[in-house]
Amino acid sequence: MSPPLDAQTTARADAVLSRLQLLVTRKLDGLLQGDYVGLLPGPGTEAGESREYRPGDDVRRMDWPVTARTTLPHVRQTVADRELETWLAVDLSASLDFGTAQHLKRDLVVAATTALAHLTVRGGNRIGAVVGTGSMLRRLPARPGKKEAQGLVRAIARTQVMPGRSDLGALVDMLNRPPRRRGVAVVISDFLAPTEQWERPVRKLGVRHDVLAIEVVDPRELELPDVGVLTLVDPESGALHEVQTSDPKLRRRYAEAAGVQRAAIAQALRGAGAAHLRLRTDSDWLLDMVRFVAAQRHARTRGTTR
Repeated sequence: MSPPLDAQTTARADAVLSRLQLLVTRKLDGLLQGDYVGLLPGPGTEAGESREYRPGDDVRRMDWPVTARTTLPHVRQTVADRELETWLAVDLSASLDFGTAQHLKRDLVVAATTALAHLTVRGGNRIGAVVGTGSMLRRLPARPGKKEAQGLVRAIARTQVMPGRSDLGALVDMLNRPPRRRGVAVVISDFLAPTEQWERPVRKLGVRHDVLAIEVVDPRELELPDVGVLTLVDPESGALHEVQTSDPKLRRRYAEAAGVQRAAIAQALRGAGAAHLRLRTDSDWLLDMVRFVAAQRHARTRGTTR
């Protein structure tokens, strides 16, 4: 267990949560009107209506009786389960306590958790989480109900970030044990740990669940500003580094290395079969989430799920 937060930090976390919940409720209410299809529109289990086959449709959903009757290939649409279980793997490594724009990366983690809880907890759906910070791994059991979901988000927001980097692979693996019925699994992290540490657990998670990976990024992790000598602190080790940012070659090498790193992260997530949402500390995170959900739904109507 992490040590308790002081009263001032707790009060700040609660105030941030109150604003977040109001913002999320105002902007996301109505987004899931109509038949419930979940945050990630998956194949579901309940039979729905048939429609004509489109390129990209899963051939395992072919409706052969309708195809024979009409002489045109048809697929059977399905409706996602109405009681959905969503599990979050929330990475609160020390590297998340960083931000140079509108938010800290940690704030985006809490914001994304708040939005996911709002989108998920309805109709008896349950949401749970595993949280990692430093060497601490904590499980918050999945429970139904708005009040319980708010308690889960509050517990995550009040988690004190500990020194060191969490083992992201071990954190994700906590969602694989014990085996659960098919649902949605969400991994929220900056994914700065080596890909070989977490790629296999995410791939294993995708065998049973629909997986969403939310990558949290700060613009200074992608490129350095030209501000002369800059002293940088590694939040996980405390090591100090002085960097001469006025050197254009250094800034170019940094940007190229960051681009390679982010491309490797995206490729690993894609290879693991996870839907990938990137949230930046210098952009409207809620608008990015709304666009992502809309894109997922559009993909579903075109016969694909990712």
